[in-house]
Amino acid sequence: MSKRRRCPPEEPQCRSRSRSRSRSRSRSASPLDCRQPAIKMSKKDSSSSSDSLFRIPPHYYVHVLDQTANVTRVEVGPQTFIRKDNERVIVGPNAMVVVPPRHYCVVENPVVRGEDGQVVCDASGQARLLHADTEVRLHQDPFPLYPGEKLSSAVLPLKVVPPNKALHLRALREFKEGEVVRSAGDEWLFGPGTYVPRPEVEEVADIKAIIIGPNQALRLRARLETTDWKGQKRVAGEEWLVTRVGAYMPGVYEEVAKMVNAHVLTEKTALLVRATRTFTDSRGVRRKNGEEWLVRFDDMETFIPDVYEEVVEEREVTTLTSRQYCVICDPVGPDGKPQLGQRRLVRGEKSFFLQPGETLEDDVRDNYILQENEALVLRAGEAFTDNTVTPPVTRRPGDRWMVTGPVEFVPPIEVEVVVQQTAIPLDRTEGIYVRNNRTGEVRAVCGQTYMLTQDEELWEKELPASVVELLRTDALADRGGYRELRRSATNKSHDELSDRTRVITYRVPHNAAVQVYDYKAKRSRVVFGPDLVMLEPDEQFTQLSLSGGKPKKPNTIRALSLLLGPDFCTDIVTVETSDHARLSLQIAYNWHFDVGNKTAEDACKIFSVPDFVGDACKAIASRVRGAVAQRPFDDFHKNSAKIIRQSVFGLDDAGKVRKQFVFPQNNLVVTSIDIQSVEPVDQRTRDSLQKSVQLAIEITTNAQEAAAKHEAERTEQEARGRLERQKIKDEAAAEQARKELVELQTACAAIESTGQAKAEAQSRAEAARIEGEAAVEQAGLKARAANIEAESELERLRSAREAELKYTEESNQLEIARSKEMANIEIEKFQQMVSAMGAETLKAMATAGGDHQVRMLQSLGLQSTLITDGRTPISLLNTAQGLVGLGQAAGTESAVQRPR
Repeated sequence: MSKRRRCPPEEPQCRSRSRSRSRSRSRSASPLDCRQPAIKMSKKDSSSSSDSLFRIPPHYYVHVLDQTANVTRVEVGPQTFIRKDNERVIVGPNAMVVVPPRHYCVVENPVVRGEDGQVVCDASGQARLLHADTEVRLHQDPFPLYPGEKLSSAVLPLKVVPPNKALHLRALREFKEGEVVRSAGDEWLFGPGTYVPRPEVEEVADIKAIIIGPNQALRLRARLETTDWKGQKRVAGEEWLVTRVGAYMPGVYEEVAKMVNAHVLTEKTALLVRATRTFTDSRGVRRKNGEEWLVRFDDMETFIPDVYEEVVEEREVTTLTSRQYCVICDPVGPDGKPQLGQRRLVRGEKSFFLQPGETLEDDVRDNYILQENEALVLRAGEAFTDNTVTPPVTRRPGDRWMVTGPVEFVPPIEVEVVVQQTAIPLDRTEGIYVRNNRTGEVRAVCGQTYMLTQDEELWEKELPASVVELLRTDALADRGGYRELRRSATNKSHDELSDRTRVITYRVPHNAAVQVYDYKAKRSRVVFGPDLVMLEPDEQFTQLSLSGGKPKKPNTIRALSLLLGPDFCTDIVTVETSDHARLSLQIAYNWHFDVGNKTAEDACKIFSVPDFVGDACKAIASRVRGAVAQRPFDDFHKNSAKIIRQSVFGLDDAGKVRKQFVFPQNNLVVTSIDIQSVEPVDQRTRDSLQKSVQLAIEITTNAQEAAAKHEAERTEQEARGRLERQKIKDEAAAEQARKELVELQTACAAIESTGQAKAEAQSRAEAARIEGEAAVEQAGLKARAANIEAESELERLRSAREAELKYTEESNQLEIARSKEMANIEIEKFQQMVSAMGAETLKAMATAGGDHQVRMLQSLGLQSTLITDGRTPISLLNTAQGLVGLGQAAGTESAVQRPR
């Protein structure tokens, strides 16, 4: 068993080493891995471990528990450790912790070390620990972990804080850092540099400097009482701006509120700024809370709002041309305060900004340029003297007057423009309704160009909806099945009827009449077409409600114009004969109105019967029923037209049927009657009539069928005879054609034999000619190909030579440019060296040798000397003359100095 020895004093660990070292050494651990597992042992080593033999490589350690004293110690390698019977290896072999340069690790529950750096042990020999504490260990020799110590993190590199960055640190407990005493809770910034962690300090955050560009400012807020970079004290919650351009590192008790960008002002924009509290701005002006003011381009080019300033809006310049004006409400007075309730007129040409509190009334407006047919209706809002007219007129509130053109007019602030009137040109068929606001009288103005006065306005005439719809229709075209089609085509939302101020007109069609009633004068008038009806303000159309359909139904047709005819109407009448046969008659009547000379009496008479269609159809149907009721069915079926005409028109004194039937109430004349159909109403009568008709039709059909059959047989016999004759003619023609065919075949055979021989000879000659031409063309193509190859090779050589010459020229140019650049660099370098050393320095360096010799001779007291190496010849031709000259000069000087 090997003897144990104490660790030398310089070793900080309480460990012992074996005098004999193990011959086999394990591979060293990586310096960056501090938690390497125990090394793997071979089978031989495992058997040794079971025999209490542990081979500990260099930089490895084990924890040995003395079960007798219950004390754990550390054994480090390299050594071969032999375990005693009362000892047990509880940890290891483990690699020591290696901390490379510029790295660190954190150890929990570190051992206590004395002033000499040795580990302090208690009375039992157990290493004493600082429980619940940590220790930061930097680069040092590999060290083991004592029992109870633990790495809280891996080996980490030291954090390097670059420029424009900092670490926000906070003290966890009181400690002293150099001459600075840190209390628990203190915060500060570190950087730039390499930060060495401490157990008393925690890292709060990484802070990056904020770059403040031109026209920018950084808005800061103090978290606690602090002093800013200018040395000004700040209280908690206070905000301020930093406008210095460059990188700014916020203080530990400063937080960045936001980055404020400057507002760029131009000559056409200004900023409306409001103060959020009372303060003094950057221009030294005292601003009160809520005060507003304008910042313009004349004040500054860029504006950064202070912490107590807020930009309300950006205002554009208001520019007025020479033909524009505006009205400013609540204008700012000479004292700089708004004059509430007042207005100010500003005429162009001018540019200005609205001051705080000022607003434009209806924005910028153009001057009123009135033509000859235009005018303005004005109303005075307050009393004033109107100087626009000669002589001046005093206007009272509420007065109305007109200004007619041509003129350019700008209304004063006391005047309100009610409306701009334009003369309305009216044709003879056009008009407008005008109402006088003073008297209430309404009149129609037609056929002239009219300008409304200041007391007049356009009046809208109210019409019933049915009349409006009838005015949109055509009395002639919208009858029968065309009504819906015409209604969808002419039903427009914007037509001439949408303007009710225009005189209502209606075009009366040809051979029609329209009745108009004046409710104010209580009289009516009838207009015959073709003509144009223009309604007066108190006139309305008389609507006609006529019967329609088959049979006639009342109130089916509505119209404004009454057609005078001639026209027809159709009705269905149900009659019953004397033998009780019910029949349905469809009868058409031709009618017209007899208006005579179209006098007022005759004209009003045609409108005396509201529904002339229904009245006429009922009267005629009554006469027809009475006449048919006296006749049996067979008699009526044979003489229906005569019976109906006699019943309607009646007989004259001569016993003949009259030509017309006149209604004296409205001068309606029925001229003819057409019985279009007669159908029995009873089903049995209808069946019997249908059978008789079918029987007559069948008899007629059979007779026609027999005649047609006889005619067909006759026609067939004639066709068969023509066919036989044609067949004989066709056979004779076929024999003649066969003969001609044989002759042609013989001639073709002879021609074919002759042509074949001729074709073979021509083909051989053509083949020989083609072969010769092909050979000639092939030789030409070969010559052309050789020429092309020679030209391509020549072009390739020329391109290669040109490329080579170009490359050589460019290389020479690059070499010349490089030489010039190097020469310029050397010249610049020499100039910089000369300028850096200075002319005096170079002069001193050039004359340093001679000056040194002169000073040395002067120090030796020699007037002159000559030093030579003995090999170089010396010319003394002028030496004597120089010495004589020097001697004379010296004698003269001594003679001059002697009297002194």
